[in-house]
Amino acid sequence: MNGSTRRGLAAPYALVTGYAALLAIGTVAAALHGRFSATGVLIAAAAVVTVWSFVAESLAVIPLAVVGWLTAVGFSHPPYADLRLTGPQAANAAIVMGACALTAGGLGLLMRWSANRPILENVGAGGEAGQPGAKTGPAGDGRGRLAGGPPAVGYGALMVKAAYAVGARRALLGVLLAVVGLPVLTALLVLARPDLSLTDDLLIYLVAVVALAVIGGFWPAVLAAASASLLLNWYFTPPLHTFTIDKPDNLLALLLFVTVAVAVSSVVHLAASRAGQAARSREEARSLLALAQTVLGGADTPAAVLDHLVQTLGGQAELLENVSGRWVKIAASGSAGPSAPITRVGVRSDLALEVSGQPRPIAPGLLAGFAAQTAAALDRERLRTQAAQAEALAEGNRMRTALLAAVSHDLRTPLASIKASVSSLRQTDVAWTEADEEALLATIEENADRLDGLIGNLLDMSRLHTGSLQPFLRPITIDEVAPIALRGLDAPADLRLVVPDGMPLVLADPGLLERVLANLFANALYHSPPGRPPVLQAHRARDSIVLEVIDHGPGVPDALKTEIFEPFRRFDERKVGVGLGLAVAKGFTEAMGGAIVAADTPGGGLTVRITLPVASRSAQSMQGAES
Repeated sequence: MNGSTRRGLAAPYALVTGYAALLAIGTVAAALHGRFSATGVLIAAAAVVTVWSFVAESLAVIPLAVVGWLTAVGFSHPPYADLRLTGPQAANAAIVMGACALTAGGLGLLMRWSANRPILENVGAGGEAGQPGAKTGPAGDGRGRLAGGPPAVGYGALMVKAAYAVGARRALLGVLLAVVGLPVLTALLVLARPDLSLTDDLLIYLVAVVALAVIGGFWPAVLAAASASLLLNWYFTPPLHTFTIDKPDNLLALLLFVTVAVAVSSVVHLAASRAGQAARSREEARSLLALAQTVLGGADTPAAVLDHLVQTLGGQAELLENVSGRWVKIAASGSAGPSAPITRVGVRSDLALEVSGQPRPIAPGLLAGFAAQTAAALDRERLRTQAAQAEALAEGNRMRTALLAAVSHDLRTPLASIKASVSSLRQTDVAWTEADEEALLATIEENADRLDGLIGNLLDMSRLHTGSLQPFLRPITIDEVAPIALRGLDAPADLRLVVPDGMPLVLADPGLLERVLANLFANALYHSPPGRPPVLQAHRARDSIVLEVIDHGPGVPDALKTEIFEPFRRFDERKVGVGLGLAVAKGFTEAMGGAIVAADTPGGGLTVRITLPVASRSAQSMQGAES
């Protein structure tokens, strides 16, 4: 339910329509020339005041009662212009109008309060998604009111209510201008009275009232219109210096002046109110757009949303979650004083957003938008965490499955060969020749080397997976590491090393780089055709050294060039091993601050390119001094 329904019919509408109805009563009474009795005028005016006081907001009741009283007194009997502000007729009219206005206004206020109370409690206590209940109150007091609801009664709240769209300062300025400006204007018009007619005076006062409406809003303009009508009656309507009007048409002119002045003030007020609402809506839309850009830009966490809220609106913001009956802080941003009022928005039954210390009130819609985005960011963050945990579990399961496959096949095969060869050598009933023994011993050595390489790769992969690898980087030469890696292969290797003279030192860990090159050499030798050995080429590219291991084998499709560096991936089932060589090479290279990629070899084959940083001159100088 909107605010105007909770407060009643807004004064700009109630006063204009009410004054028009009272003006119609006075006009009818004057036109009937006494056939409309004083009692009938009083009853009609009292009926208008009663109905409008019942439906209008509280601040409009008193002006309605005053104008209704003036209508009953001025049009009770001829001469209608004779305002007798004292006497039995005026007293009775005052009692009737006061009673009608207060009773109807009180009943209307009570009915609106009772009709809205269950809805307000529902929204405040429910806090369901899509209908956040916003409560405010001093920090830590446990009490609160609905955000956007009726403010606490006090001078400041009444000034804000009276100011409406223009603000309390402009409303106060409008009142001061009315108090000072109308007497000054009256003095000037008195001096010019011989040259001006009553119509001129009415129009000049109307311009002044409209100007006050633009400056100070609706209520200062109403005050100015009432004051101007009294000044016109006293100074410019014959007989002068009395509130008696000798011509009914002059009285009708004054009543029309008041009605038109209030109507124009209402239009000006409504225009200012709509402009203010449009500005606030524009600001809210801008804030929500900036929030959406923040979330879409990657800052999709509760802390980032709260940081944006604090940067936009100031103060402090906290996201709370109800865990086992206790509110636990999930994320927070900004700071506020201990006595700052707190506004809580319930997103769900177990989640709430609290803001405090903002210099200006926050629109409920904007606050609800921030609350919904914060809750959505929390849900997405938790989903990402769960997805990462699930991915880690899946990766672990995949690695365990691959390890079991490696243990069941790739590790058992060399062990079986070693056991068979040893068992054959230990047989006493068979006379082995020297050549047979040499062959069996060679088989044992070959399978032991193969088993050592498999276990070495498994251990290296476990170091990478657990994050326990800590490379020791120092300046080294490619000529120092590549031959060692080549000699460490299981069988004699035919591989050419093309390293230009004067190649600068590379910053790397010698042991890790040796393992990287050994795995790449073994992979290139396995896939190279006879007569076309693989090649290691090295060259400098700016501040990096590029090592290329080139083979002329079958190559790798483009779609698989990134997958070959994943652990336990084997694309050639005939090849022995568990598929860890290239994965270990990639992990060690990146641990040393380098990069590794796969590319096609011109003419067919695969080229694995490693990029490592060049050692600084100071490091090279220290290395030379140590040598």
